[in-house]
Amino acid sequence: MARQNPIADAMSTIKNAGDAGRSEVIVEPASKVLGAMLRVMQENSFIGGFEFIDDGRGGQFRVQLTGTINRCGAISPRFAVGMADMEYWESQYLPAKNFGILIVSTSKGVISHEQARDEGIGGQLLGYVY
Repeated sequence: MARQNPIADAMSTIKNAGDAGRSEVIVEPASKVLGAMLRVMQENSFIGGFEFIDDGRGGQFRVQLTGTINRCGAISPRFAVGMADMEYWESQYLPAKNFGILIVSTSKGVISHEQARDEGIGGQLLGYVY
């Protein structure tokens, strides 16, 4: 089966495993963008850690779950967002102010919306987690 949106599939896999009470999950296929998103989730304490596993088919990630994710997902289409619009998108995808993060692809790499706001830059919305 061809994957339409591998990032959305990975985020769904993480959420479903967390809902089932699992302590780790395998997400595939691995990509640089997904790895960067997992790094942002780890830096914000939504996951414990992750590692790349080379399986000869493009790779996969083993993700350690901490049970702190209520919901996560990919944002599609990837809306371009300026710094001034960040609060609007935060209200669209997050349940409350300062609760959860938007994951943004910027000229400085993949970072949280809070870090983008601190650095005064915008980018493209990739996903959310809370």
